[in-house]
Amino acid sequence: MRGSRRRCFNTQNRLASLDVKGPIDYKSIDRLAKAAEQPDRRFSRSVIIHNPADSTDDSMSRLEKARRHIEARIYADAVGAPSGSKWQLLKALFTEKGFATRVLRKRLHLPIALNTEDRRILEQVIFPTYLANPDIKTVLFVGCDSYTTRYERSYFSSVNFWTIEPDASRSGFGARQHVVSPLENLGQHFNLNYFDLIICNGVYGWGLDKAEQCEAAFSQCYQCLAANGYLLLGWDDLPRRDPAPLAAIHSLDNFRKYPFPPLGTWRYRTDTPYRHTYDFYQK
Repeated sequence: MRGSRRRCFNTQNRLASLDVKGPIDYKSIDRLAKAAEQPDRRFSRSVIIHNPADSTDDSMSRLEKARRHIEARIYADAVGAPSGSKWQLLKALFTEKGFATRVLRKRLHLPIALNTEDRRILEQVIFPTYLANPDIKTVLFVGCDSYTTRYERSYFSSVNFWTIEPDASRSGFGARQHVVSPLENLGQHFNLNYFDLIICNGVYGWGLDKAEQCEAAFSQCYQCLAANGYLLLGWDDLPRRDPAPLAAIHSLDNFRKYPFPPLGTWRYRTDTPYRHTYDFYQK
């Protein structure tokens, strides 16, 4: 989607092709992310952005290139960068592995697997670990989209699985047991201590955008979780997607920080341009 090499000083397009070649330079990412919210700020011509998927390194597989293209798009969306041109989209249809299939399946409202590093961690590490716990029998997944449709069938068919999403038009992406409601109203639909696990991934900063919303939502999660129940919070550690600093959300203080065994920490930041981070809590 981002084929050409561009310079950051171009105000309109300085983030359109944002990606980092090789190891991620998080300081540069932070600087560029802040610039997205300060249109008048100008950059030195010495700051140049590369799309790592355009690397000439033959050792990089087509699947890896496709993953980096997807992550670059997600990052651009996360920082509010301009979307790619029609030519870039057309080029991706013919050159990017899986792009045409994803576009078609999304148009037809069919399930889509999202090939990103944070999804790999979620689906191959986090889900199996939680599901191996015999105490986790009732699960709530917050937020629905085309890439979450398959979760009930692929991962949660053996538990009492629910989804919740405030946008009624996305109900088709939800589970068989689905509630149309914001997370802040969770207690209106479920009894106290009902869930063993609540997964809230990609909602903070993408819907939960105000401190009062976050306070209410996480307070409701605490009340609806069973004793020793778990809360997984996934979020993008970027200025634009950190609207109410988590350290200032008092309702999260009710939880214990839970060192997640496979990852060895209660907070794990994935190797993605948008710095997607998983926080693990326990009631």
